[in-house]
Amino acid sequence: MTDALALTSQLAVAPVWIWVTTIQGLLYQLFALVILVVAIAALVKCLSKDSQRFEIAFKRTKQFWLAMTGGACMLALLGLLGFGPFTLLFPVAAAVMATVYLADVNPEVS
Repeated sequence: MTDALALTSQLAVAPVWIWVTTIQGLLYQLFALVILVVAIAALVKCLSKDSQRFEIAFKRTKQFWLAMTGGACMLALLGLLGFGPFTLLFPVAAAVMATVYLADVNPEVS
């Protein structure tokens, strides 16, 4: 009888946690979507630059930054789609990759 009572009390709390996990998942997806837009903007900005400007500014090559910003787009997309346990880790890594380009490299090569 005690087990049935404990099970009933656990079921009363369960709907709250369903809402919490749903909101958490939606926030993760919103964050990944915002980071995907930022990563695509970084990739487009990198594509439009001349490769000699990177060498003149003493930065890594254009191909390196294309790979970094393209990888950021891929990681943000994987985070948006929710593959595996890395639904937050992938967009955070993508945010770091894209914002390093936008904040450090892009102003120097413009």
